[in-house]
Amino acid sequence: MWRGRVTGAAFFCRPVSKDPVLRHAARPVTFFMPRSRKAACRVALCLAFCIFVLALHSRRAEAQAPTGAGPDAARPVEATPAPATSTAVPPAAPVPPVFSASITRDVLIAALGFLEPRTLEAHSARDFCVWGLDGLTAIDPTLSVTVTQPTTAAPAVVHAPGTATAADKPVDAPLPATLSVLQGQTVLFSRALPAAGSHSAWADLVTAAMQAAWQHSSTLRDAGSDALLQGFFDELFNHLDPYSRYLGPSPATSDRTRRTGSTGTVGLSLGQSGRTIVITAVNANGPAWEAGVDTGEHLVSVNGRSTHGQDAATVQDWLEGDEHSSVTLGIAAKGHRPTAYRLQRVQVPPETVFASTEGPFTVLRVSSFSTQTAEEISQYIDQVVDEPTPDAPTPAPGKGKAAGIILDLRGDRGGVLQQAVTTAALLLDHGVAVTTQGRNPLANHIWAVQGGDMTNGTPVVVLVDGRTASAAEILASALADHRRAVVIGSETLGKGLVQVIGQMPNGGELFVTWSRNQAPLGWPIQGLGVMPQICTSLGAEALQAQLSALKAGNSLQGEAVQMARGARYPVPVAKILEIRKHCPAAIGSDADMDAAKALLSSPAAYKAALESVPDENSAPLH
Repeated sequence: MWRGRVTGAAFFCRPVSKDPVLRHAARPVTFFMPRSRKAACRVALCLAFCIFVLALHSRRAEAQAPTGAGPDAARPVEATPAPATSTAVPPAAPVPPVFSASITRDVLIAALGFLEPRTLEAHSARDFCVWGLDGLTAIDPTLSVTVTQPTTAAPAVVHAPGTATAADKPVDAPLPATLSVLQGQTVLFSRALPAAGSHSAWADLVTAAMQAAWQHSSTLRDAGSDALLQGFFDELFNHLDPYSRYLGPSPATSDRTRRTGSTGTVGLSLGQSGRTIVITAVNANGPAWEAGVDTGEHLVSVNGRSTHGQDAATVQDWLEGDEHSSVTLGIAAKGHRPTAYRLQRVQVPPETVFASTEGPFTVLRVSSFSTQTAEEISQYIDQVVDEPTPDAPTPAPGKGKAAGIILDLRGDRGGVLQQAVTTAALLLDHGVAVTTQGRNPLANHIWAVQGGDMTNGTPVVVLVDGRTASAAEILASALADHRRAVVIGSETLGKGLVQVIGQMPNGGELFVTWSRNQAPLGWPIQGLGVMPQICTSLGAEALQAQLSALKAGNSLQGEAVQMARGARYPVPVAKILEIRKHCPAAIGSDADMDAAKALLSSPAAYKAALESVPDENSAPLH
């Protein structure tokens, strides 16, 4: 058999047929061609094969290339520049909250050391810490704190034979109690309670318990470390009294500012009239008052900077600066050229005394007792009362004595106790203003006053209402018990507890009740409040009846006043309610001022009201 092939081609002919007729038909075509034609055919076949291969590759390339859309496909595409490398810093991931263990421990040690010797009733570090840790539950109700006492005892100490005495009989020692923090049924923390007197050990325990709870409670972490301390003290003070409290760093700063003043300023309050800045108030405690700046004047410049067109809040900020720094103000009365005032900024306590007149009577409204309240009242008294001459200690009729002074203490929630005592000293010749009694020896104090009445015996009326509290109640009770003033209004709040302030390492403050106030005649202010000699909360008809009776020399409130002054600590709640119902606490009204003017206009009524209070010589001081 013959197998033919074409050089360069990859095909093979069929096998040669066995049929004689077909033997030549089965041979390749080139078998019958001349040699020259055979060579030409081979060349043609090779060319055809190469063209086929090139065409095949071309189609594959077109299939892989992106297709164009119409004529746009043939257009050259402009190269897109590579984006520049960005230098911007990606936003930082939020910082997870961190529990401040060291700060918490320091605050707890300081707090326990401050609380234990000062609270009205004796409590241990264990009491404070177990109470306070319930604050965790107040923030996250899934948490709970338990204290368990083991049911078994530690093995007794066994002495060597012959060495034990009757007093050394084996006694099982009780195991210490264990404090645990749970989340549901899962115990997060458990530790034996330390010795009662070790403040640092108790602080370590509380800090560790808080940290364990922090790690497992997202609610605590969301609240923050400050909230854990706040919750701790809130729960602790829930077991003491309504007035003890903790202020964190920020609220404590605000409270100190309220009591003592803020950054340096000059004591001006500003308003606007069109595009002009107008002085609306001048604080009597500030340098602007001393310089003679008056309300209604225009503030035209601050350190040469025009105030025209500025808003009052912006200019108010211009007045503030570092304490003892200087500021130059351009101030002009309406229609006059500006005058330059160079003032030194100081810390200006908030103004708390506001003067006005009601007919011939001077009204001094006291909003609270700050560090300068007594000085403010003193300045106003100087203005309304003539000083007696040196050769005439007793003023002549009509000289050295005002028609009457009305001290308005309605809504006054109190403040600095010493300021109330100093204010009483401005109106009393001598005597005890208040006595404070507590467990700590330093809390026991008799606040006596002496020096002379600045008003030369001017009639005084004190207005009170159901919001009058604390230091304001001390002033009212001192003046009434010494028959120096008549109290008009309703029963006061009855806050007769004194707080001492402790500074904490984190900038916070503890206000801890450590003493009770006792009025000059010996009755407790706490709960009872001040019973007024003229009650305005019983209605207009009852008020008119009281005033009419006083003009005749009788006091319809006398029995209630005597009952209140005769109470002694401790006073049962039922007794307190029985006394207070004779003049229910109420919000002040115009009837108070009307009654004050009517009383001051009638010397006989004023005298009868004063005498409705027992004489201090016939009443026990304690």
